[in-house]
Amino acid sequence: MSRVWEAFRTGVGFALLEHARNRLALVLIVVYIPLWLTLEHWFVTPEPVSFVLRATGRTVTVNGNHLTMVSGAINTVTLIVGFMMFMTTFKALAFDRRLALAGYSRACLLVAKVIAMTTASALIAAYATAVVCWYWDPVRLLVLALGLFTAALSYGGIGILLGAFLRNELAGLFVIIMASLLDTMLQNPISNRAADRGGLQFLPSYGPTQVGFTAGFTSTDTPYGHLLLGPAWFLAMWLLGTVAFFARTRSHLPAPRVPLPNGRTV
Repeated sequence: MSRVWEAFRTGVGFALLEHARNRLALVLIVVYIPLWLTLEHWFVTPEPVSFVLRATGRTVTVNGNHLTMVSGAINTVTLIVGFMMFMTTFKALAFDRRLALAGYSRACLLVAKVIAMTTASALIAAYATAVVCWYWDPVRLLVLALGLFTAALSYGGIGILLGAFLRNELAGLFVIIMASLLDTMLQNPISNRAADRGGLQFLPSYGPTQVGFTAGFTSTDTPYGHLLLGPAWFLAMWLLGTVAFFARTRSHLPAPRVPLPNGRTV
């Protein structure tokens, strides 16, 4: 048991160190989140916007500026966490393979990445929520933070999958950027007047977006089911990423031949 705990602790330490050494991600967190939300606050119209909030089934009329800031906060946390997890998984894959060949538990490596991702997602979601609160007061602050956290989890899982599956760094970054932008754009009633139509519930940030809109503008309904959609996306992506990770870190050397007493080998 002590060896398992030591391996797990070492894996978490390596994963956190990789995040801390990702200077571009740190710059994006500190600068990009407030910059993006500030630009939206300055340039997006505050005119009222009416749309059907699918999480509650009701038509709501809200401040268009505040609505876009919720979408912007979701876009920033999904983009950053997805980028962080992709880069961590992609760059550490060769090192993880060497550890696995040396007998290190691949399960410990994967769980360590999840622990580090969860920690980073919680901190980034809290920071983005604080920036939103600098400009206006959401109705339910904690629920908004939970929505951002689940959005980060969903794209963290996507980042792990892409990092373990793709062999090209540029391709992974392009997929994450385009997926995050399209996801949030299609679900924002300002940029997409058909945002209340069916089919959007299959997008990764659908649940977190509904939670964010509900938390920001209503006081009576809490879409508990939608809070589970982000973690469900993460779990699905993580399982697929686990298969790809085990395949990429397996040994390609032939099995050692064992000598028999009669001189033959098997």
